[in-house]
Formats: sequence, C-alpha cells, structure tokens
Amino acid sequence: MQAPSAPDLPPRQASLLAELRQADGELSGQDLHARLRSGPAAMGLATVYRHLRQLQQRGLVRCRHLPSGEALYAPTERDEHHLTCVDCGTTRVLSHCPVHNLPIPGEELGGFLPMYHTLEFFGLCERCRGVSP
Repeated sequence: MQAPSAPDLPPRQASLLAELRQADGELSGQDLHARLRSGPAAMGLATVYRHLRQLQQRGLVRCRHLPSGEALYAPTERDEHHLTCVDCGTTRVLSHCPVHNLPIPGEELGGFLPMYHTLEFFGLCERCRGVSP
C-alpha cells in the first residue's frame, strides 16, 4: 500500500503536510495550529482541521484517536502502529507493522483502492495493571 504523492497541493495543505513530516511524532490539530500560528502559513484552527481531513481523503495523512478523544495526525508514509493503554493513555509504538504486506484478495476489495492502513491495540499497561516491569 503506497500513499499517493503530493503533487499540486494547495499551499495550506502543503504547509500542514510539511510540518507533519518534520515532526518527531504525531501531532494534534492544536499542535499544528500552534506551530504555524506565528509563521507565514498561519491559519485558524477550523481551517487546520478542514485541511487535515482533506489530506486524509487524499491518503497523505492518517489520524488516530486516543482514549481521551484527542486526535493525532501523521503522514501516511510513516508506517507507525501503537499499543495504547485505555486507562492512562500511555502509548507505545510497535517496532514493526505485523500486517504491512498482508495481501487482501481482490474479490474482497470489490473495487476499493486501499491507500493506507492503521493498526492499534488497546489494553492496560503494566502500571495500570499494578504489575512491576
């Protein structure tokens, strides 16, 4: 599954995607808004979220939701997957994607064109279970 390239993106979408690509990890819409607020690519928070949604629809950005409801965004070329504690929200990045090359039979696709995937496991971390590491 390969994310499409980013030709001819509107300037604001290009700025958001560039900021996500430069970040060390996932960013919330509010994080992105704060990073862009003082620069030439400044935009309102609602505009940030609207353009993030459009980037998702193009297969260039993925979104995942924490148990708290916060949405985090990253470029789809960063093939990251997570273990997330449903109690404290601690997240651990998996070292590899266990489904990266999983074939999907054509008859199951029914004409659907996959662009990217997400994988996340939810459970309880050692601290929330009261288990010593």
